[in-house]
Amino acid sequence: MKIAVVGATGLVGQKILQVLAEQNIEIDQLIPVASEKSVGKEIKFKNEAYKIVNLQTALDQKPNIALFSAGGKIALEWSQKFAANGAKVIDNSSAWRMHANYKLIVPEINADQLTKSDNIIANPNCSTSQLVMALYPLHQKFKIKRVIVSTYQSVTGTGVQAVQQLENEMNSQKGKMVYPYPIHQNAIPHCDVFTDNDYTKEEMKLTNETKKILSDDSIQVVATAVRIPVMGGHSESVNIEFENEFDLKEIRSALNNFEGIKILDNTNVNTYPMPIYAEGKDDVFVGRIRRDFSIKNGLNLWIVADNLRKGAATNAVQIAKYLIENQLV
Repeated sequence: MKIAVVGATGLVGQKILQVLAEQNIEIDQLIPVASEKSVGKEIKFKNEAYKIVNLQTALDQKPNIALFSAGGKIALEWSQKFAANGAKVIDNSSAWRMHANYKLIVPEINADQLTKSDNIIANPNCSTSQLVMALYPLHQKFKIKRVIVSTYQSVTGTGVQAVQQLENEMNSQKGKMVYPYPIHQNAIPHCDVFTDNDYTKEEMKLTNETKKILSDDSIQVVATAVRIPVMGGHSESVNIEFENEFDLKEIRSALNNFEGIKILDNTNVNTYPMPIYAEGKDDVFVGRIRRDFSIKNGLNLWIVADNLRKGAATNAVQIAKYLIENQLV
C-alpha cells in the first residue's frame, strides 16, 4: 500500500499524517509531497524519516492512494494525472466537490456510494462536514425544509499564514496580512471571496455541498460565514425548520445514536460545545438544543468541530480507510 500525501507540509497535510498514524493504517510506502522549496527536506512519520518529493516523482511512484491538500489549482492540474496512473485521489480542495462526475463524501453519511470506478473523491468544505453530520440523522427522521447557519470559523481554516497573522497581532508585531483587516480582537464577516450574489464562496459551499451530500436539492440552505480569532475549531449557530413535528427527546436520541456525534448540552452546569474543547478531537459536538418558538417545527443547534480534523484530515483518512477495508483500492 503506497500512500502519497500531497501538501504534506501544510496545516491539513501535517494533520493527515498525524491521523494516518493514529488510525494505524498499514502503509508499505509513504510518499510525502510538497512544493519545490521543500523537496529534499525530511518529515517524521511513526518515528521514521521520509524525504519530501515533488509531484512528478510522486506520480512516477504510482501510489495506490493520493491524499491531496494543496489547493484547487494543484488539484485541477494533477489529480486526474494521478487517477489515470492508478491512484485513488481524495482531494481536500473545492476543485471537484460540485463536479457531476465526482462524489462528495462524508463516510458516516454516504461512503456506501463509493465504487471501484471512483478514482477522484472530493472531501467537503470544513464547515460543511460538521454541519451535515448533525443534519443527516435529523433529516432522515424529520425531513428538513430549511437551514439558516451562521459560522464562527477558526483562522486555521485559512492556513498557516493566517495563524501567523493572528500571532503577530497578539504580540504587537508587524507581518503579512492575509485578511483585509486585523483578526485579533475582531470578527470578519468575510470567508473566501465574494460572489455575484453578494454571498462569499464559503457561504455558497455550505448551501451547495449540503444538498449534494444529503442527496436532496429541496433543502433550502442559507449561510453567513464569519472569521474569528480562534485556533481550535469552527462553531456554527444552526436554525432548522422541519416538515414533520418532533419531540426534543427524539432529536437528542437521533443525534446521540449517530456515529461521530457527541452531545454536550446541560445548561444547568454550563455545558455546551466550544472550540477549546473540540480541538484535537474527531467528533462533532452538538449542544444548545432547543425548540425555535417563533416557527412551527423549528429547532436551534450549536455545532462545534475541529476543522483540521473532521473538517479535513480525519474525513479524508476515513475515506481512505473505507476504500482499503472494502477492497475498492
